[in-house]
Amino acid sequence: MNIVLLELGDTQSEIWSIHSKRQVQHLREHLDITVGQNLKVGIRNGARYFTEIVSMNEQEVCVRPVHEEIVPAKLPVHLIVALPRPKVLRRLMMDSVTLGVQKISLIHSYRVDKSYWQTPFLQQMDHYVTLGLEQAGDTIAPEIQLYKRFKPFVEDVLPTLISEETPAYVAHPYAEQSMPNSVSHACTVVVGPEGGFIPYEIDLLTKNGCQAVSLGNRILRTETSISYILGRLFV
Repeated sequence: MNIVLLELGDTQSEIWSIHSKRQVQHLREHLDITVGQNLKVGIRNGARYFTEIVSMNEQEVCVRPVHEEIVPAKLPVHLIVALPRPKVLRRLMMDSVTLGVQKISLIHSYRVDKSYWQTPFLQQMDHYVTLGLEQAGDTIAPEIQLYKRFKPFVEDVLPTLISEETPAYVAHPYAEQSMPNSVSHACTVVVGPEGGFIPYEIDLLTKNGCQAVSLGNRILRTETSISYILGRLFV
């Protein structure tokens, strides 16, 4: 935890209270905090502050804001991912948020098991978003959208995201064109499920404005490919 996230309602007085059991336990057991120590605290979807601990007990840590700090900039990318297995989804969400993805869309595809849409992890995503923000020292959560039908999303939604200034790239191991690197523009990145998109899906994506690009001749896990793509695009 590199920042403590508070809700706006927790910061209405001169002294702010950290009372989440998870956060207090982490601060006491892992950071071994003491009164007078400095702590980075952020208001969820708001500003970030350098604070001083003024009091603490087993249930609560109270801090006083000293000065405002700069919130880390987001990557100008809309990440579109075929919904992965629940355990992979948890890691994918935390890593994507930590890396600073601006917007995330989870979509269906042929190789996505329909049971994945029933996983309780979809109702717990806010928790994993919070963990990703805390790791990065960020306060601004990405926008997250769910699309349970592939064809309507690709034909009706995807074209509205693409322009000459904001291209879309779909990762495809058999594409002739390589994934670009060190870009200076916003973009959309589409990543398939384990096993990849089927040919019909790749054809539909490219017909609706995506550029099929290759990451090389190695087959990567979904969460590995996302970290690799983001690092390559925005090095």
